[in-house]
Amino acid sequence: MLKTILHSEQIFYVGADDKTLDLFESQYPVPDGVSYNAYVIRDEKTALLDTVDPRATDQWLEQVTEVLDGTAPDYLVISHMEPDHAGSIRAVTERYPDMTLVGSAKALGMLPQFLGDMPGNPTRTVKEGETLELGSHTLHFVMAPMVHWPEVMVCYESGEKVLFSADAFGKFGALDTDQPWTDEARRYYLNIVGKYGAPVQTLLKKAAKLDIRTICPLHGPVLTGDLAPYLEKYQTWSSYAPEEKGVLVAYASIHGNTAQAAALLAEQLKALGETVVLLDLSRCDMAEAVAQAFRFDRTVLAAASYDGGVFLPMEEFLLHLQYKAFQKRTIALVENGSWAPCAAKKMRTLLDTMKDLTVLEQTVTIRSAVKPGDESALLALADAVHQA
Repeated sequence: MLKTILHSEQIFYVGADDKTLDLFESQYPVPDGVSYNAYVIRDEKTALLDTVDPRATDQWLEQVTEVLDGTAPDYLVISHMEPDHAGSIRAVTERYPDMTLVGSAKALGMLPQFLGDMPGNPTRTVKEGETLELGSHTLHFVMAPMVHWPEVMVCYESGEKVLFSADAFGKFGALDTDQPWTDEARRYYLNIVGKYGAPVQTLLKKAAKLDIRTICPLHGPVLTGDLAPYLEKYQTWSSYAPEEKGVLVAYASIHGNTAQAAALLAEQLKALGETVVLLDLSRCDMAEAVAQAFRFDRTVLAAASYDGGVFLPMEEFLLHLQYKAFQKRTIALVENGSWAPCAAKKMRTLLDTMKDLTVLEQTVTIRSAVKPGDESALLALADAVHQA
């Protein structure tokens, strides 16, 4: 256990790493696991800040017991009711029946939906701007609806200038995983919170008025030091602006011919000096493909025609982008078809449901296998993408 996270030795981390989970939310691969973060503030009054997934209840309770050192907590602050954070509420309320449950009206309203009935503990509903005095520490409650559930709130502790940020600023990966923050934070944000850019922008405006020195998210590492890079990434991601100039070439190929076309196009783009990521949608992590599409300012979609439409891995990818409010990008299309090429039409139909996209009129159509004329067309398309 990380004994303390801050200099005062009054704020404690009591979370847990989970390296046995294969799919987060039953859809996102987590090869490096995930952390369920929770915290304790010990002062004249003691507050638990969130719980953990039921998979880690026993470990969490053991750590809480150690930190409390024979005392009972006065409060449990519930920032988010998703089960990976609220999944141990029943266990802790049974152990501490006099502890007050603190949360937004929507959070407390969701409790019986998950638990079947309300615990017998006293409750306190808090609103925007209200505070909870613990002694030398004061929690200020900031509502954050739809970041990414409607009941979410974050807490700012003004004494040590700590933002307990709920799911904001979280990432995939266990805490003992040695990896950069950005890649897994991007994949986490854009797939889980990405649809809700406007609410995140609202929260960032509220956070800008606070003197924040430490960010304590519900997943991933505690963030300290220069916080500007993390805030800048969230500003970019939540405004749907491209993170950097570059091209994602995403392809869905049945027999390998469309894959060959995509690879040729990717090499031509690299020769023009572009940063390029090439992804096989039939085999890659779809969440990573979504993250890369949001990362770059341009995307090339290459797909085979299939049953009068587009090969299904490409359709699935476009539906994921649609769900996550993909926008403000330039798109180029490559289709393949042996007798009735129709993939580009289907891709265009799905892209038309998304806003503020520029789809290049120049489309490459391949008949079965790549031939010299197709190579010339791909080179011309690479030039068009490079100039876009």
